[in-house]
Amino acid sequence: MAERSFAQKAEYLSQRRARMLPFLAIIYLSQQATYFSALQSASHSSSHAFRISAWLALSAVLLAALATKGFWLQPREVRDLIDDEHTRANRLEALRVGFVFAMLTGMGVYFLDQFEPLTAGAAAHLILTFGLGSALVRFGFLERRAHRGG
Repeated sequence: MAERSFAQKAEYLSQRRARMLPFLAIIYLSQQATYFSALQSASHSSSHAFRISAWLALSAVLLAALATKGFWLQPREVRDLIDDEHTRANRLEALRVGFVFAMLTGMGVYFLDQFEPLTAGAAAHLILTFGLGSALVRFGFLERRAHRGG
């Protein structure tokens, strides 16, 4: 099998990212339902700390992938080709949307806390989840639209 050029590899990876990001965001957001349903039970399971650590690690990786060019194991030439001006504009728009959602969630958490007290961890979890999740969804849909020629 012939080795692909940097441009071919960049195009393939960019299309793959565009296909995967919306699904990854949906999975990330839907797994939060299990976290918050577990909080409703009177006793926390022994795996609670592990699940929180795994969520935090996944959040850090997703944030790093969103805030950087991603594809850290690829050659610099491929990463530079993937990160064209349209991708940078899409990333900035996604980060803007994520910031707005995080701020709105923070306001919502503050309002909710007036009626139902939340722990700092639960508040941080909500803010990070909705901010990062909305940024991932927006970036994924913008990238998909760009690859469809829209």
